Amino acid sequence: MPEVLPTIKSSTLPAISDGYSLARYIDYIKKYPILTASEEYEYATAWSSQHDSDAAEKLITSHLRMVVAVAYEFKNYGLPVSDLIASGNLGLMQALQKFDPEKGFRFSTYAMFWVKAEMYDLILSNWSMVKIGTSANQKRVFFNLSRAKRALGIMNGNISPDEVKQIAEYLDVNEKDVSRMAQRMGARDVSLNAPAHKDSDSTDLLSNLEDKTESIEDRLEVFQARKSGMALLKKHLADLPERDKAILIARKMSDPVKTLEQLAGEYGISRERVRQIEERAFAKLQKAVLAETKK
Repeated sequence: MPEVLPTIKSSTLPAISDGYSLARYIDYIKKYPILTASEEYEYATAWSSQHDSDAAEKLITSHLRMVVAVAYEFKNYGLPVSDLIASGNLGLMQALQKFDPEKGFRFSTYAMFWVKAEMYDLILSNWSMVKIGTSANQKRVFFNLSRAKRALGIMNGNISPDEVKQIAEYLDVNEKDVSRMAQRMGARDVSLNAPAHKDSDSTDLLSNLEDKTESIEDRLEVFQARKSGMALLKKHLADLPERDKAILIARKMSDPVKTLEQLAGEYGISRERVRQIEERAFAKLQKAVLAETKK
């Protein structure tokens, strides 16, 4: 069956060509409301069963802010945020085409994977004139190397063979993929340490650039905040009733995520009841964590 994509009004997705346009675009898309789970289901069903273009447009526009948020997560990979947003919007459209509302997933959760996949491909295809590997394991290393190094306490740029082994085990990939990707990512096509002129004593290119990297203090502050957040999450998750906790973990913290149908079968309750328990548990957990962070 051929794919049918919704026709979105041109005014809905204005072009982004420069910094000012990007700011205006972000202000523009804030007018679209974020949908509830039931609204998502209603519009997704209308699109999948009747190809209702108005319903499709409501789904797409309500998730434009999510695309922008993801684009800013990847802004340090050397591509303009506007290009990442354009790519993410394409992923959003593809997600709508593939989404099945009867499987129990939120459209927002499903669309996130497609948005990120499009951005991954854009980044990998433009990272260098000499293309880096694009196998599943190489992609995993490319996008998770920095996170793995932080988690393992590896702060130096050039990683040792022992550190390569640690990272490979942490990411569950081949050591050779880690070693090659680390070398590739550590050596871009033009060295910023090269002299700005042929005279070897001249100032290098790097010294002429503004240093916009986070300070060690800022990085440590972010790390401590995340660590504290995880501790609070575990603490208050343990306070939930067992069934509520199990359903919340299965729906929000598992890979793959269990569907409403699967959990309904496990607990002998309806899909709607599972959804209500999930939302109640999440709201309670969120309230408890936020309350403690404000102390």
